[in-house]
Amino acid sequence: MADPLERLKILLSSSTPIVVMETVEEMRAVRLVRAACSSLSLATFEWSIASGLVRCGSEVGELVPETGFSAGGPGHDLSGAQALYNSKEPAQALSNLEAMSLEAAFVLKDFHRHMDDPVVVRRLRDVGQKFSANRRTVIITAPSITIPAELGSLVEFLELPLPDKQRLRQIIDEMTVRVGKTRTLKRTLDPAGLDAMANNLRGLTEEEAERAASQAIVTRYGITAETVTDVLQAKKEQLRRSGMLEFIDASENLGSVGGLDNLKRWLAQRRGTWEDAARDFGLEPPRGAIILGVQGCGKSMCARAIAGEWKLPLVKFDTAAIFDKYIGETEKRIQKVFRVAEGLAPCVFWIDELEKIFAGSGPDSASVDAGVSSRILAAFLSWMQDRKAPVFVAATCNNVSALPPELIRKGRFDELFFVDLPNQAERKQIFAIHLKRRKRDPAEYDLDQVAPAARGYSGAEIEAAVQTALYAAFSSKQTVSTQGLLDALKATVPLSITRSEEIQELRAWARQRAVPASMADAKAEGA
Repeated sequence: MADPLERLKILLSSSTPIVVMETVEEMRAVRLVRAACSSLSLATFEWSIASGLVRCGSEVGELVPETGFSAGGPGHDLSGAQALYNSKEPAQALSNLEAMSLEAAFVLKDFHRHMDDPVVVRRLRDVGQKFSANRRTVIITAPSITIPAELGSLVEFLELPLPDKQRLRQIIDEMTVRVGKTRTLKRTLDPAGLDAMANNLRGLTEEEAERAASQAIVTRYGITAETVTDVLQAKKEQLRRSGMLEFIDASENLGSVGGLDNLKRWLAQRRGTWEDAARDFGLEPPRGAIILGVQGCGKSMCARAIAGEWKLPLVKFDTAAIFDKYIGETEKRIQKVFRVAEGLAPCVFWIDELEKIFAGSGPDSASVDAGVSSRILAAFLSWMQDRKAPVFVAATCNNVSALPPELIRKGRFDELFFVDLPNQAERKQIFAIHLKRRKRDPAEYDLDQVAPAARGYSGAEIEAAVQTALYAAFSSKQTVSTQGLLDALKATVPLSITRSEEIQELRAWARQRAVPASMADAKAEGA
């Protein structure tokens, strides 16, 4: 992504009439504008409905050329500066701008709240048309903004990228200096630890990273090993509050997943391919995989285990949170999700039940949701195809018929795996895993007898049977026995019976279109 400062300087120098900076980082946006204007010898004005139009960097009482109005106030804090006369109302402020011939950038803060006023839009259009003649630019900053159609030809958008690792290291240093002015700090973290701390801040905006680092430093009275974990916890909380991404603890690895040897081997071959050595070898990072299969057979567990095995952060995409009632907002939200995911790279990006996002993306979707699902699909396909950041998309799916064909072709996802009901050897592994997890020695049980009795059971149903046997043993004050496991299995009707037709249909579809996740076909082994 191009450097935003250089991009802004180009926009200002080329007389772009209106620049929109859609960001929650207002202070960062203003600093960027001031830096660009200083480099280009342009004046800078800031407007808010609370303060009116104020010139930055001028002394109080200084007359603004071509206006005769007093303005001023040095530094970033404009609370003591005097605003231009009669410039608080949006329409009047724009009228003042139109009367000025001074080459300058005019930052309008939170102007999105006034874009539904036809007078304001008309004034802004007049200003934009007049500003095209020389170096005068209106810069609108807002968390989110919808540009009216009549302004479309006058507007350029400028995106503020998430900070990279180098910038995050600078932020840590800046926060250390800032906090160190008021208290004595311990400094026990070596350069490798500082790199780890910066890495844990990836995916946050600059302002979020500043808060997380500052709070961690204040809490620990310095830069210590504990601050590395503290900023990671702060990042998890920030992502949770975003409402669209959730940071998941990936403590499991592929060893906690029974069977699925084919999928495990495929993943093992791609471990570490996001590192520089792999790139020098000529490899590109894997894009992702769709894990399709019978419900309860470990698809979601696989997504979590991939991140744990590869020791990468795992973020889960909340498919319901991106939809917004306002036209255009849903598309903006999903683009924000993509930016955050890339900012966290390398990472595993987990989409559970992929089909639910694109269920309405068919040819008739425009009549159902104004085409929102189709536009989301287009944005997702474009991102999957073009992204360069090492983000591995682990997507799970139950209903493959709901997926659009363009989503599952090669080039978007690397592979489509089908997870069937576990075969006998896999069932034995699954029983052993769940018994160990509950502090039982699998060698004390006749799993060669139990595994055949669980024929047709999913991994989730086997886990439920183990849990049922534990409840029964606890209530009767006995130990869990092989017979107890067999009794628990007999008390359960598996999904393979209640939804037999759907499973057979899914198997038939996957037989020619997907790669089996297990080395041997479960049906062939009498699962």
